[in-house]
Amino acid sequence: MPRRRHKNKKYSAELKIAVVEAYLSGKGSMEELAKKYELSDESRVRDWLKCYNGHRKFKRPSAARGALYMTKAKKTTQQERAEIVAFCLEHGKDYLLTVEQFGVSYQQIYSWVRKYEEKGIDGLADGRGRTKPESEMTDTEKLQAQVRMLEAQLRDKEMEIELLKKVKELEGGVWWEK
Repeated sequence: MPRRRHKNKKYSAELKIAVVEAYLSGKGSMEELAKKYELSDESRVRDWLKCYNGHRKFKRPSAARGALYMTKAKKTTQQERAEIVAFCLEHGKDYLLTVEQFGVSYQQIYSWVRKYEEKGIDGLADGRGRTKPESEMTDTEKLQAQVRMLEAQLRDKEMEIELLKKVKELEGGVWWEK
């Protein structure tokens, strides 16, 4: 017997409001309303009730919201990132609302909020391309940097030897002969 594939159901904002208002006016329990309106389960009613009571708009169906997750990255200053993080935190970490409001990718906002919570406002600084000064490095970091530098020098020497071998070979001789 083939398995049935389940597809996520999409509910209109009108239906969501009707279900919430029916619940608030005492026309049934969450479970009863879920059955009456053919919802997947009563957690839908609970989620919609939270949204309604929080004075938030009902979210668009998930297919339309998927585009919000895929918003292209946007260049921002540290001040703009701080403003975006503040908005997100003020709205209970509602990342999708923040995406809609600022047009910045979900991943960026999530990352900025996490960095802000860990390091404060300094965590929102763009550190790309910045090398840590030696005075800020731990002993382990200093040794790792030295190892990387020596490995790079070794690769350069190996490439130089290979180049000299090729030049000698192209000149018609064997590289170890003088």
